Amino acid sequence: MVRHLFLVRHCESTGQEASAPLTAVGQAQAVRLADHLETLGVELLVSSPYTRAQQSIAPLAQRLGLPVEIDPRLAERVLSAAPLEHWREAIRQTFEDLDRAWPGGESSRTAMVRGRTAIDALLTRPVRVLVVMTHGNLMTLILRSFETQFGFQAWEHLSNPDVYCIEVDVERVRVTRTWVPPLAASGTSKGANPVL
Repeated sequence: MVRHLFLVRHCESTGQEASAPLTAVGQAQAVRLADHLETLGVELLVSSPYTRAQQSIAPLAQRLGLPVEIDPRLAERVLSAAPLEHWREAIRQTFEDLDRAWPGGESSRTAMVRGRTAIDALLTRPVRVLVVMTHGNLMTLILRSFETQFGFQAWEHLSNPDVYCIEVDVERVRVTRTWVPPLAASGTSKGANPVL
């Protein structure tokens, strides 16, 4: 059975805290995201426990009449216990050295294993099409676990939201981007605090 797992980065949010909600722009993006995904025959919805992820998938869940399963393994990777002044460089270093962990943070390898374990468990379920809502850093690491070219530059070029399809059959896995962001999309926040 061929499976299509749509791995989705959440819409624009007000911050990086677990409880940070979507902005007004993010709420409109969530509606467009539902437009993008609702006709694909989705049978299962799974989300990170973070508020911004749950709010990003809510319009799709409402349209499809499906519950949203929450999986803590889809929460964003913790870069460090305290804010880092040069957080972009810190992220770059963790993509270059997958075992590099900043104080109180999670290495890329640890986060990748966590995220991939969640995805592998979902791919054993008897569904053909599923949507998984997560976060930019973890999403890039999950994609990297399938295709190694996904790294720091891929993370930098993600938009809010973003969608990749992981197509899995017996013989192969194919990863394709299915989301085309509007020209005005800004991607990851450029400010002092990343919205991952």
